[in-house]
Amino acid sequence: MNVLQHFHIPTPLFKKPNVFFSIIPRSLFFTDSIGEKQPPFLPLPSPAKLASFIENCSDADSLKKLHACILTRGFDQDSCLGSKLLSSYAKLYLLPDSRWVFRRIIEIDRTFVWNPVFVGYFRASRYREVLGLYLELKRRKFDIYGSAVIFTLKSCDVLGDLKFGKSVHLDVVKLGLNTDKNIGSSVVKLYSENGDVEDAAKVFDEITERDVVVYTVMITGYSQFGYPYACEAFRIAREMQKENIEPNRVTLISLLQAASSLGAVEEGNAIHGYALRRRIGCTDDVFVTTLMDMYIKCEVPERAIAIFVNIPEKSIGSWNASATAHLRLGQSLEALGLFVQIMTEEKHKPDQITISNALSSCANLRYLFGGKSIHAYILRSGFVFDLITTTTLIDMYLKCNSLVHAETVFDKTDHKDVILFNVMITGYIQNGLPKQAGRLFYEMLGMGFKPNTSTIISVLSAISDMKDVRQGNIIHGFLLKTGLESTTDISNQLIEVYSRCGLMESASQVFGRIEHKDIVSWTSAMMGHVNNGQPNKALILFRLMQREKIDPDSITFVALLQAIAQLGCLSFARETHARAHRMLNVRDDISVVNSLITAYSRCGDLSAARSLFGRMPERNLASWNTIIAAYGAHGDCVQALELFNQMRAEKVGPDHYTFTSLLSACSHAGSLPEGLSVFKTMTEEHRLVPSDEHFGCVVDLLSRGGMLEEAFHLLNCVLLRENTSALGTFIASCLANGNAKMGERVGRRLLSIEPGSASAYGLVSNLYAGQAKWEEVAQMGTMAREKGLRRVSGRSFVENIVL
Repeated sequence: MNVLQHFHIPTPLFKKPNVFFSIIPRSLFFTDSIGEKQPPFLPLPSPAKLASFIENCSDADSLKKLHACILTRGFDQDSCLGSKLLSSYAKLYLLPDSRWVFRRIIEIDRTFVWNPVFVGYFRASRYREVLGLYLELKRRKFDIYGSAVIFTLKSCDVLGDLKFGKSVHLDVVKLGLNTDKNIGSSVVKLYSENGDVEDAAKVFDEITERDVVVYTVMITGYSQFGYPYACEAFRIAREMQKENIEPNRVTLISLLQAASSLGAVEEGNAIHGYALRRRIGCTDDVFVTTLMDMYIKCEVPERAIAIFVNIPEKSIGSWNASATAHLRLGQSLEALGLFVQIMTEEKHKPDQITISNALSSCANLRYLFGGKSIHAYILRSGFVFDLITTTTLIDMYLKCNSLVHAETVFDKTDHKDVILFNVMITGYIQNGLPKQAGRLFYEMLGMGFKPNTSTIISVLSAISDMKDVRQGNIIHGFLLKTGLESTTDISNQLIEVYSRCGLMESASQVFGRIEHKDIVSWTSAMMGHVNNGQPNKALILFRLMQREKIDPDSITFVALLQAIAQLGCLSFARETHARAHRMLNVRDDISVVNSLITAYSRCGDLSAARSLFGRMPERNLASWNTIIAAYGAHGDCVQALELFNQMRAEKVGPDHYTFTSLLSACSHAGSLPEGLSVFKTMTEEHRLVPSDEHFGCVVDLLSRGGMLEEAFHLLNCVLLRENTSALGTFIASCLANGNAKMGERVGRRLLSIEPGSASAYGLVSNLYAGQAKWEEVAQMGTMAREKGLRRVSGRSFVENIVL
C-alpha cells in the first residue's frame, strides 16, 4: 500500500514532504521501483504530533494541508489542535480561515481557544474585530480573562475609543481585576493617551503590586501634557525609586520628555548622568535623539551638538536634532552644512524634518539659490510634500523676497491649513503688500477656515500699515461676534490700529474693555497718545499703571520719555531718568538712553544729553543720529558737524536721518556753505538718494541764505511740488526778504494743495499784509471763515500731572 493511501491523505498534500517528515532522518526513507525517495511507512500521527507540526509550519500552503489532514481524520473537534490552528492562521494573517476554525470549535472551550484569536486579530491590526470578539465573549456569558481584556483595551487605545474602553474598565472593576498590574497598566495607558490623565492616575493608585511597566506607563502619561502634569512624572519616578525599582529605557525617555516640556535642564542632566552610569540607552537611537531634543528645548543646544559629535552611528533623527540645535543657536550656515553632508554621504535618506531644517536655514541666510536647489531635489526625488514642508518652503521664498514663487507653491497646495494661511499673510505684510494680506484673509474665511490669534494679529498689522479705518471696523465687528476681542493680544493690536488711524477715542474704549491688561496693553495705549499729540494722557496712563503695580519695561520708558520730550518738562525727565536707573540697567539699554538724550535736549538740558552720550558703553547709528539732532535743534551747527566727523572716524555709516539732522542744523544756524557741503557729501560720497525732506531742508537753507531764485527753482522740481512744509518755509522767507511776487505764486500753490489749512491762509495773509494789500488780506479772512477755519491758541500740556 502506498504511504499516502495508508494515511488516507490526498496526493497533492505531499508535494512538500517536509510537512510531516521534516523531522525524520533521511536514512529512514526508502527507494521505490522507479527510483524515487519515499517516506517510511509510519503509523497515523497523533494529535500531539500534529500540534507539533502546526507549530513548526511557516507557510500558508503547508498549514492548509495540515488543516485538511486534521479534518479528514476527524480531529476538527480537538480544542488543542483548534487553538494551534488559530494561532498559526493569525500569525500568517489568514484571518478568514482563522474565523472559520474559530466558529467550528467556539463552543468547546471557553478560555484558551479565544486567546489566539484576540492576539491574532490585534497583531493583524483588526482592532474593531477585537472589540467584536469581546462583545461576543460577554454575550455568550463566558469567563472574561486577562488576555481578552488586555488586547481589547489596547485596541480601544489604538482606535481612540475611550467610551468602549470605559465599559471594559467597568467590567474589570466588577470582576475585581482592577488591581492586576498587567490589566491596570493597559487601563492607565488607555486613559492617559486619550487625554484623561486624572482618571489614569486614579487607576494607577488602585494597582497593588506595581512593576517597572506600571510606573513607566504612568510616567509616560504625565510627560505628554506639560506643566503641571510633567512635574507629577518626576514625583512618580521618586516613588518608583523608593520601591527600589530600576527604570528602563522607556522610563528614562519619558522623563526626558517631561524635562523638555518643563525646561528643567537640571533634571535632564540628572537623567543623562544616570543613563551613562547604568549604560541604559546610550547606543539607542530613540533615547539619544530624545536626549538631544531635551537639551534643545531647555535652551542648551550646544550640549545637543556635543552629544551628536560623539555618536558613533548617527541616525537621521540625530542629524535632524543637531541641525535644529544649530538653528536655535543662530548657526544657519552650520545647519545647512549638515544637510549637505547627509546628501553627500548618501547613508541616510532625508525625511520631512531634514528638508524643513534645510529650508529654514536657507530662509535665515536669505539664500534663495540654495532654497531653490532643495525645492528642485524635492520635485526630482518624488518626495511627498506634507504641510510642514510646504509651509517652510513658502516661508523660505517669502524671506528671500521671492513672492512669485511663494504664491505659486501656495496656489498649488490642495490641502491648506490655518498656519499656512498665516505664513502667507505675514509674508505679504513683510513684503509691503498689506492689501494682498487682507484679501487672503477674506479668502481664508470664505474657504471655511477659522482664524486663530496669529491670523487676526497679522491682519490687524496689515490694516495698521494701511491706516484703513473701514477695514479695521469690519475686523473689529468680526472679533466682537466671534468673541475674540477679549483676547489680550488681539486687543493690544486693535489699540495699535486705532492709534495709527488717529482714533484715540476708539483705542481708549478697547483699552478700557481689556480684562487682563499686560505691560503691552499699557505701553501700546501710551504710545498711541504720544503719536497723536496727547502726551499728558500718556503720563496719566503711566501713573495708573503704577497704581496697578505693573513694573514698566524699557519700551514703556521709551514711550514715557517721548511724552516728556513733547511736554518739554525737565523735572519729569530727571525723575524718569532716576526711576529708569533704579528699575533697569540704563547704560546697557541703548533705546532708553537714546530717548533720554532726546528728552533732555528737548527740555533744554543739552549738557545732560551730551553727558549721557559720552558715558554710553556702546553706541549704534540711532545714538549718533539722536545727539546730532539734539545739537541741530539747538542751532549748534559746529558741534553737529564735529559729531558727524567723529561718527565717520569710528566707521559708523550715516543714513538718511543723519543728513536730515545735519541739513536742519545748518539751516537753523544759517550756515549755507556747510549745508551745501553736507548735501554734496550725502549724494556723492555716500550715494544716498535725497528724499522730499532733504530737498525741503535745502530749500529752507537757500531761502534763509537769501538765495530765493535757487530755492524757487528747486521748488519747481517734481519731488517738491506737493511738499507743503517746503512751500511754507519758502513763503516765510519771501516775506522776510520782501519778495512778495515770488511768494504770491507759491502761496497760490499752497492754498490749492491745502485748502483746509488755517496756517496756509495765515501765511498768505501775512504776505499780503507786508505789501499793504488790505483787500487781499480781507479776502483771505473771508475765505477762511467760509471754510470754518480758525487759529487754535497754544497752551501747555502740563496740567497737574505728578509722576
